[in-house]
Amino acid sequence: MSKKRVVVVCPGRGSYTKENLGTLHGRPSIAQDVLAIDKERTERGYPTITELDSAPQFKTSLHTKGEHASPLIYACAKADFLEIDQDHFEIVAVCGNSMGWYLTLALAQALNPMDSYHLIQTMGSMMKGGLIGGQIIYPVIGEDWRVDPAQVLLIENTLREVNLLPDCEVHLSIHLGGYKVLAGNKAGLQQLMQRLPKQDPFPFQLVNHGAFHTPLLKDISEKAEHSLYHLQFSKPKFPMIDGRGKIWTTYGSDLKDLYSYTIGHQVIEPYDFTQSIETALKEFAPDHLVLLGPGNSLGGAIGQSLIQYGWRGIQSKSDFVELQKQKPYLISMGVPEQRQLLSKH
Repeated sequence: MSKKRVVVVCPGRGSYTKENLGTLHGRPSIAQDVLAIDKERTERGYPTITELDSAPQFKTSLHTKGEHASPLIYACAKADFLEIDQDHFEIVAVCGNSMGWYLTLALAQALNPMDSYHLIQTMGSMMKGGLIGGQIIYPVIGEDWRVDPAQVLLIENTLREVNLLPDCEVHLSIHLGGYKVLAGNKAGLQQLMQRLPKQDPFPFQLVNHGAFHTPLLKDISEKAEHSLYHLQFSKPKFPMIDGRGKIWTTYGSDLKDLYSYTIGHQVIEPYDFTQSIETALKEFAPDHLVLLGPGNSLGGAIGQSLIQYGWRGIQSKSDFVELQKQKPYLISMGVPEQRQLLSKH
């Protein structure tokens, strides 16, 4: 029997929520990685990811901080990745959203496990002394999940208007399926919250998120270059799709460019998750997209991306929902019944 071709999609920040407490319990595939990470975190005075994951309750002030959330998400995503039955599923590419790029590097083995952890921990900790700006999410779709050009124009005009105000700086941060993630400084965010029409619960400000993927993080990018010069990048085992839709292959990846993109470009330029999904579909034609946990936070954005491209005739939210009921094209490992379709166990 031929293997089914899958593109693996890695989650970003915000994917580990209160529903995910205990995700790492009883996951032998990740046990050695967790042990090594916990030892490192103990030496640096951080709570271990075992302690965070096994906490009796989820604390926003603790679990959503970058220095804790990032390694937690990494461990959960890697545990899912290692449970994919590669005797029956061929991984043809890996991509992700925002922090999911770092996970992509780890899972495609462009970095070894400890270098992967150091990248994720360092970048997640860069603003522990104080966030630089923040992020707001806002929809550009209607109830049918089809993009509304008027909504796109509204956002573009609002960004332009706010940037003309004194002391305000705002930017497009992430193209996220049917949503745009906007980022800026405090004054700029306040203006966006006031000016963007209310569409409950939007505009919604993301908790403990800085102004990722904007020029506001130029200093962070430069600081990372000094902190992470030792990272040893390798040719990836699986093709990787970055936040521009560029493919990095086993045989065609310039490692200096890969380092430069990771520490530089994607830190200060918009991240186009929608484009990465388009590249995955059109260049690799997978039988399935596989979304790693924790949770299923990117499920909607992926469905909206499929609608934008009319993939397999999907034209609306109802089309996507019906397909997922009958024979899921998107397999989310954060959904127990879908995980069983992929798992070795």
